[in-house]
Amino acid sequence: MQRFNNILFVSYGVTDESEALKQALSLARNNKADLKALIICPEFPKEMLDYKDKYEASLIQQLQASIQATRDAIKVSETDVPVQIEIENGATPAIRIVRHVIKGSHDLVIKEAEAQEGGKGFKAVDLELLRKCPCAVWLARPIGHHRKEMKVAVAIDPESMAPEGPTQPLTLRPEGRDLSVRLLQLSRTLADTCNGELNIISCWDYPYENTLLNSPWIKVTKEELSGLLLEAEKNHRRALDSIIQESKIGGALKVHHLRGRVDLMIPESIEKEGCDILVMGTVARTGIYSFIFGNTAENILQKVSCSLLALKPNGFVSPVKAY
Repeated sequence: MQRFNNILFVSYGVTDESEALKQALSLARNNKADLKALIICPEFPKEMLDYKDKYEASLIQQLQASIQATRDAIKVSETDVPVQIEIENGATPAIRIVRHVIKGSHDLVIKEAEAQEGGKGFKAVDLELLRKCPCAVWLARPIGHHRKEMKVAVAIDPESMAPEGPTQPLTLRPEGRDLSVRLLQLSRTLADTCNGELNIISCWDYPYENTLLNSPWIKVTKEELSGLLLEAEKNHRRALDSIIQESKIGGALKVHHLRGRVDLMIPESIEKEGCDILVMGTVARTGIYSFIFGNTAENILQKVSCSLLALKPNGFVSPVKAY
């Protein structure tokens, strides 16, 4: 199972980030990982440089106080999870965070999700991190449930392993397969620290249905179309079951095999099930992993109100350079 070893908590130093701190300290404890904190603040005005050191010291003190209050609330001692704090100021916060990740070899970034009206969706800095950060990104939102009642969901697109026909072998696309396995294994590990049940969400559809029904040149009976739909559903479910089996995860699984558009069905399923954390992949050539760059991803993410953990495929190289 994938575990995190070197976690970076990102703070703005001026807002209440207790929920993200709870999740960062808990993850560091559960993974026995190193935890560092990075305060990102705007570039200090030149005419006020005499106050810069005092201002930065106040931000560090405030974060230290927040960390201690969070430790007391969730009973994580400094011995269990020591936290080293650094501070950086300047423009382009997302780029600065990514550079810090690269230079520090971090494998997970945790930050409070930017506040949105209605509590859903993500703003520009969060979206830029999802696109460009080379490691996993956890965007934290408040979780009202006790840890043992928290629900974890993972979005899986098995089309990267789809068979060409009912009797054909799976056509493997390595980057999609590897990412799907990692998503399932990581979400299984998370679920084991929560209520124990993992919700696996996967959507299928048959895009040619309207064309076949309405085309003046192609005559397909309703019975033939029903057979095509049934075959598409079975192929998709066969591919989904195959990737679940390959991941070798156990425990309680609740599979949501849904027909419809992913940007509609995934948020609806998460809300219906009351999931607190969504795990999904980003940045690959096929399936939902590429949606992060398109309108479909925007539609998914702008409808999600829970915490998000996004993973990159193996081999992803950030467009941002360390220096």
